[in-house]
Amino acid sequence: MNRLQKKIFFIFLFFRVASFAQNEWTLEACVDYALNHNLKLNGLQYNTSSNKESYRQSYRELLPSVDANASYFIQYGRSIDPNNNAIISTDFFSNTYALNASIDIFQGFQKLNKIAASKFLYKATQEAASQEKYLVAFRVMSAFYDVQFLEGLIEISKKQVEISQNNYNLVSKQIDLGLKAGADKYEAASVLIGDKLIVTQNENKLKAAKLKLVQEMNLENTSDISINTSTTHMLIEKKIHVIDADAIYNNALSFMPSIKAQEFRVKAAKKDVNVARGNLYPTLTLLAGYRTGYFETNVDDAGNVIPFKTQFSDNANQFIGLSLQIPITNKWRSRSEIKQQKIILLQATNNLNIQKQELNKLIQELVQSYQATKVEYEQTQKNEAFRSVAFTVAQKKYDKGMISLLDLYQSKNLYAKAQSENLQVQLKLEVQKKTIDFYKGIAVFNINTITQ
Repeated sequence: MNRLQKKIFFIFLFFRVASFAQNEWTLEACVDYALNHNLKLNGLQYNTSSNKESYRQSYRELLPSVDANASYFIQYGRSIDPNNNAIISTDFFSNTYALNASIDIFQGFQKLNKIAASKFLYKATQEAASQEKYLVAFRVMSAFYDVQFLEGLIEISKKQVEISQNNYNLVSKQIDLGLKAGADKYEAASVLIGDKLIVTQNENKLKAAKLKLVQEMNLENTSDISINTSTTHMLIEKKIHVIDADAIYNNALSFMPSIKAQEFRVKAAKKDVNVARGNLYPTLTLLAGYRTGYFETNVDDAGNVIPFKTQFSDNANQFIGLSLQIPITNKWRSRSEIKQQKIILLQATNNLNIQKQELNKLIQELVQSYQATKVEYEQTQKNEAFRSVAFTVAQKKYDKGMISLLDLYQSKNLYAKAQSENLQVQLKLEVQKKTIDFYKGIAVFNINTITQ
């Protein structure tokens, strides 16, 4: 192999290794991809953008309103001359132009309260988007650990197949030597086939688990994924510490996006009550305008129509004034709206209390389950160790013909069950630990909760 061929070979090997590494997904990579490709999050982002624009517009409502208009009329038959209000029978045309402006000086503080309400609703949608990000992350994490568990389960079941294969080979040799009856071979084959079936079943479950993970990530054009579990294992605390669920709950209240979102909705509802009350106050508006026009009936002493430029200047008039509107009665509509807004406020407050109650229950149950799982994990560890020793002893006894294949099969199955139970409890404990850390305020996922 010459130098050029060696270089090409190593370059190919490098890209192959790099490609393989990129195809292995860590938990963090799965979460990041899911957050960037989740359609529901896109929808929430649109809601946030809409509320942001509504918030900006609420400030613009403080600006004056300015409008301009122009008109062109052709009148036929008997009509009123707009220049001098005389009744004439001549066909003529006229133009009018106007520029008007108005600004609300006082409106019961409605606009200020609308600004505050729209601001709180905008912040609520931001928090709702953050909450959905965490929900997506936890769903991906759950699916990720399901894949990890089934991969571990397949490894356990494959080792069981290897053991059964060795025993089958041993039985075959013993039958050839006349040490065992031919029926033992069928029994050993049955055990081997049963273990291979378990491997196949677990592989099918793994495919379903990978499909679920791919769907949670919204990873398109594939139903398979290779995960990297090197960064997902944690050190299991051997000593059981008492966890203060109330302290975790009080800490979670300060940052949980779902709670903060509902708190903003309550604040917005309070401002909406004040907006409704503003309808009971007088409204004071400053008005100003400029008007002019051109009339075909406007003639000079010689009977000639006065030119457009001259009329535009001569017919101009300006005005400025104040408009005061005092509400007296509007069929009790304003007071009814106040009552409706107060009901909405009570509903929002009740929803906030419900969410706090559900969060408290969730954390209490999570802490209790975590403490129980830690005890369970210690027991499954010991059980796996004992079953490993028991199976090793049973295998030696079987090799010496001291026990039957059925007894060995029972010991082997108990060992495999202990292994799978220990793996399942360990991964369950990892998920619970990460969840508790999240409620403690520890950064479990690298999630940017700031919404533009």
